[in-house]
Amino acid sequence: MERTAWRPELAERTFRSTARADATLPVRDGERTPGRLALLSTCYVNYNEPDIGDDLLKILAHNAIPVTLAKKEVCCGMPKLELGDLAGVERAKVANIPMLAPLARAGYGIVSAVPSCTLMFKQELPLLFPDDADVRAVASAFAYHIPCHGRVQNIGRKTEEVLKWLPGTEVTTVERCSGHAGTWGVKKQFHATAMRIGRPVFRTMAEASPDFISSDCQLAGHHIEQGIGRLGGAERGAPRLVHPLTLVRMAYGID
Repeated sequence: MERTAWRPELAERTFRSTARADATLPVRDGERTPGRLALLSTCYVNYNEPDIGDDLLKILAHNAIPVTLAKKEVCCGMPKLELGDLAGVERAKVANIPMLAPLARAGYGIVSAVPSCTLMFKQELPLLFPDDADVRAVASAFAYHIPCHGRVQNIGRKTEEVLKWLPGTEVTTVERCSGHAGTWGVKKQFHATAMRIGRPVFRTMAEASPDFISSDCQLAGHHIEQGIGRLGGAERGAPRLVHPLTLVRMAYGID
């Protein structure tokens, strides 16, 4: 690992140890969504940034949407897939799908706050295991919460749409590769290249002199934050990195 690259730290507590999901609220079906959700906490939110999961639960509670936590989960398998470890991917699938398939068949929409994990269940696992009915059931139940790899999934810029709904908010969107690319950008032999790839993004976001910067992918967000810092920050001070869910929670005025 490159010593100067940003890397996530372990949080003092896990998300699952303190999460309080309220499944008792009345179910109200939406036009295109089920009226209740199941939350996959993901490794990153659970162990590194539990506040993201807390903010998601607060937003759901504010909108009176019943939500339950998946009883048990392991890594979605995306890091294994990126390294070509298909046996590791299958082990993760065997652990996760039996926990999620009953929720999908019971009419829950399934969400996660980490886009790559959602992508894994929505798209990658069905491609790898096309004959697995439980995998297909989970894929069809996964609601996309924060668009990552948006061009791959052809769903549009949904996070941008939500942020533009916030009163008094001006959103500047930069749609270019940040250079992070999962674990690639923090490796010693690739980190300098990752920073060069991301430089146009760093410069464009810094030139806007925003109060906040935000990314569909929190890992990319930290990478961009580091890159802006190396440029010297924005004209009126370095902007603060805030997850889109946190921005929505702040806009609601929820503590």
